[in-house]
Amino acid sequence: MTINKVQNGTAMEISLEGRLDTTTSPSLEKELNDILPSVDSLVFDFSKLDYISSAGLRVLLAAHKVMSRKGGMKLVHVNEIVQEVFDVTGFADILNIE
Repeated sequence: MTINKVQNGTAMEISLEGRLDTTTSPSLEKELNDILPSVDSLVFDFSKLDYISSAGLRVLLAAHKVMSRKGGMKLVHVNEIVQEVFDVTGFADILNIE
């Protein structure tokens, strides 16, 4: 998985490319632990994310909990495969997906 970050002041956009699974989620978790204290707004661009597993969902949920106390977090450009995972797991009701 490739993680691309663009920061604009206290806003951060993270684009993920590939698979967010058991193997790759620790990398994203580390990146988030480093940046979340300094950002007020977080946007995930999932236009190139092919797959998400329960390990990836756990990382997103942890980020959502932190960001809900700040400016918020949203997911954009979610494809049908990933959206289906969000729908089946109930994450579609928790996360802000545009």
